[in-house]
Parts: sequence; C-alpha cells; structure tokens
Amino acid sequence: MSALIFRLRNVPEDEAMQVRDLLDEHRIDWFETSAGNWGIGMPGLWVKDVDDAQRARTLIDTFQQELSSNERARFRELQKSGRAPTFIESIQARPFAMLAIFVFCLFIVYVSVNPFLQLAQSSR
Repeated sequence: MSALIFRLRNVPEDEAMQVRDLLDEHRIDWFETSAGNWGIGMPGLWVKDVDDAQRARTLIDTFQQELSSNERARFRELQKSGRAPTFIESIQARPFAMLAIFVFCLFIVYVSVNPFLQLAQSSR
C-alpha cells in the first residue's frame, strides 16, 4: 500500500527536485501525483512500500531543517549587507497585487463592521 510522504502544493520546483533527488539517492522507490487537469487533486510524492515511508519522512524532515537554517542564514547575511528586501520594495515590486490585498482587507473590515453599524442606526 502506498503512503504520502511529501505534499507538493505551493512547493518551489527547486525544493521539490531536491527532495526527488534525495529519495533517489537513498534508493527509496517513489512516485508522484499531479494536481490533475483542474488543479484540485493533491500533488505529492508517495512511496510504494509503507516500510520506506518513515525512513523517507525522516530524510525529508532533516533536509527541510537544513534548508530552513541555510535560508535563514542567507537572509541574515542579506540584512547585514543591507540588501534584504524591505516592505516598501515589495510594494514597489508588485504594486497592483499589494493594492488588491489592501482593498480586499478593507472589504473584509466593511463586511465585518457593517452589520453592527446597521444595528446601531436602526435602534435610534
């Protein structure tokens, strides 16, 4: 029976490739599923043998911990050198996306507060 060991949704392609290579390197028999034609399926990496699932999961966890610490160290170096992206730079890089997020937040606040304002006006 197969076992899911790594979900691929929202995973960068380079990280997914490194995980695939890691499984191949340790001779773990695996296969991949896609999200399907409409993107509603679960893309992931599966092992064919359930006995390999724990070993694969341990390898992936170790890999992700190392990747995380390396990325944090790289970000700290960028901060020290003054090259880390700032909030203003992220707004400048994607102004329309940031505007859409801001408008959506205002809409959520309006929808959340409006019933109470309506109730306050009707009770007068």
